[in-house]
Amino acid sequence: MNFLDYYELSQEPFSNAPVSRFYYSSGQHAQALMRLMHAVSQMKGLAVLVGDIGAGKTTLARRLLDNLPEADYEAALLVIVHSGITAQWLLRRIALQLGVDNPAEEKLALLSQLYQRLVRIYESGKKAVVLIDEAQMLDTREIMEEFRGLLNLEVPERKLLSFVFFGLPEIEENLKLDLPLAQRVALRYRLEPLTEEATEAYIRHRLRLAGAPRVPFTPAAIAAVHRSSQGTPRLINTLCDNALFEGFVARASELDEKLIERVALTLGLAPGNGVSAGASASGSAPRDGAERIDLDEIDRYLESLSK
Repeated sequence: MNFLDYYELSQEPFSNAPVSRFYYSSGQHAQALMRLMHAVSQMKGLAVLVGDIGAGKTTLARRLLDNLPEADYEAALLVIVHSGITAQWLLRRIALQLGVDNPAEEKLALLSQLYQRLVRIYESGKKAVVLIDEAQMLDTREIMEEFRGLLNLEVPERKLLSFVFFGLPEIEENLKLDLPLAQRVALRYRLEPLTEEATEAYIRHRLRLAGAPRVPFTPAAIAAVHRSSQGTPRLINTLCDNALFEGFVARASELDEKLIERVALTLGLAPGNGVSAGASASGSAPRDGAERIDLDEIDRYLESLSK
């Protein structure tokens, strides 16, 4: 027997993997999705969604992608996995994502290929949209200027390409590297931590989808989860996942406040310990090592993600 059997669960309810069926549409997530859908449906050009670490940006990015019908959109999700990428690599990657065959190495030829592909997408009645996750890693003026140039690709009726950036708050500073681009942001939205009420609803939602016949967390335990996680979904998952396991080990039918506090302390999440769920950290590699990265290896990694 494991903790799933003990609590009568059909699957792990609090995995931090982005499982689409576990998506929880809080009030603000619903508002964010509605606004982002409006931005891409109207081809506004550039929309930006920011949030602290673990706020659910990647989950929302995937949800947005799932909500874009293939009949109406040529859409792609590009995850930035290293801050050392070049503008040329980024341009080529966007071209590949949008269906350009054998992108040229020379920039002008590549831009011509991309423009022709975008025109074909437009003539087919579709809209081209690229979602950029971990966009705070795009931190050079050259890259920002490249995005501004891509947003200039248009026909008389509308823009040919729209972008949605998902990233940490420092993305706002990166946009200022090219002020004309910063001025073209058509929509901004910030994900805030979940309230205590939303935290409880989130926990109940995930347990229900995992097949739980009841909620093993006491009301005081749920309140403790909220305090220790500060309403950050990723930390809520981590706390609840560990609590279920510890409860199973102790053969506890109910998970109480003391157990949550003990788990939080073990994870370094106890209130007042100075650990902030929203602490800024991009995970970027040092800029002085950027020239040593293997862009071909990044290409292979991104290809594996799409399989």
